[in-house]
Amino acid sequence: MSKTNSRLYHNTVISIVIGILLLPIVATFLYSISTRWGATILPDGLTLNWYLKLLTEERFLWSFVRSLGVCFAAMGLCIVLMLPAIFVVYYRLRYLKFICNMIVILPFAVPPVVGSVGLIQIYSDGLLPISGTFWILIFTYFTVIIPFVYRSIVNSLEAINYVDMIDAAKLLGANTFKAFIYVVLPNLKKGLLSAIFISISILIGEFVFANILVGTRFETLQVYLYNTKAVSGHYSSALVIFYFAFIFVFTYLASVFSKVERKSVKRRKN
Repeated sequence: MSKTNSRLYHNTVISIVIGILLLPIVATFLYSISTRWGATILPDGLTLNWYLKLLTEERFLWSFVRSLGVCFAAMGLCIVLMLPAIFVVYYRLRYLKFICNMIVILPFAVPPVVGSVGLIQIYSDGLLPISGTFWILIFTYFTVIIPFVYRSIVNSLEAINYVDMIDAAKLLGANTFKAFIYVVLPNLKKGLLSAIFISISILIGEFVFANILVGTRFETLQVYLYNTKAVSGHYSSALVIFYFAFIFVFTYLASVFSKVERKSVKRRKN
């Protein structure tokens, strides 16, 4: 097989796979803009009324705002706590790097259903009765995104020569804290942005914790989608497409910043 035929074969296979993956999304989008779609191959008519209804539905808007609020709160808490801890470990306590790398993957070891049952039992009473409130959702989401925030920050930190930066800042009269704030932190901007976009794209689609821990008492976007799935197939399809579009934007931005970060690492190593 020649090089041209081989490239054509691979492009054909990739195109077929992409087409198969996009087919359900395209069908969902067509259903979301159709007036009626029965026994025909294509919809009988097209309309944007389902999207207008979605964007004017107060319950949907509030669920979207709640989801964003909880996501940004958990993400902010995670970055504020993890960033100084990572810096201290990598600058002062390097012998703890292996332990940290093991601890941050623990959230993957506990299934969401099992974790939810344990959290409900712990926080239903006692000194911190936050079960059923948005607080338990924030702290739970905090643990969910720890591995992603940790890895994004560590990759960004390892891409710069932070030790020499801090030593140079100290020679100019700055202490370690000021060197971190004014020298190291600005160079971690791309890694922090990558952590933000990855965290939002993951948390906005989280359903198990939100449904079990708070449910309709603090209705998030995924819980709202689950509760309204039987109202109208066209309306649910419009909601799903809106969700896919939102996730696509954040995932795309996260991939862009990740590529920029990897290129930066390669340039510094070379």
